[in-house]
Amino acid sequence: MIYILEILFERLNAYQVMWLFVFFDLPVGTKKEIKEATRFRKNLEKDGFNMMQYSVYTRHCPSRENAEVHVKRVKSIIPVKGQVSILMVTDKQYGEIYNFFGKTEKFLPEGPRQLEFF
Repeated sequence: MIYILEILFERLNAYQVMWLFVFFDLPVGTKKEIKEATRFRKNLEKDGFNMMQYSVYTRHCPSRENAEVHVKRVKSIIPVKGQVSILMVTDKQYGEIYNFFGKTEKFLPEGPRQLEFF
């Protein structure tokens, strides 16, 4: 019985835990634009995002509600110019990602399995 509950909890958890992706293309033609793009990236990192690729940052969120808090934070720091997209996916969906470095498939480490406190 305990085993079935663990499987059920893990399955529900995979649909409740969220990942946020922030994709951006910011202009860097002037010193001011470079400074704004750098500020945006640093603020993402301060909010717990990790760089997946140069203009793609990801963040693990323990719930949809928590993810929505971070979406609001990202919206508040978007530079005046450029394009920023935010994508929210479940942990289950994120688990289906394929990562290649050259021709070699590489598995990224699993996200946090413990409850996060802020």
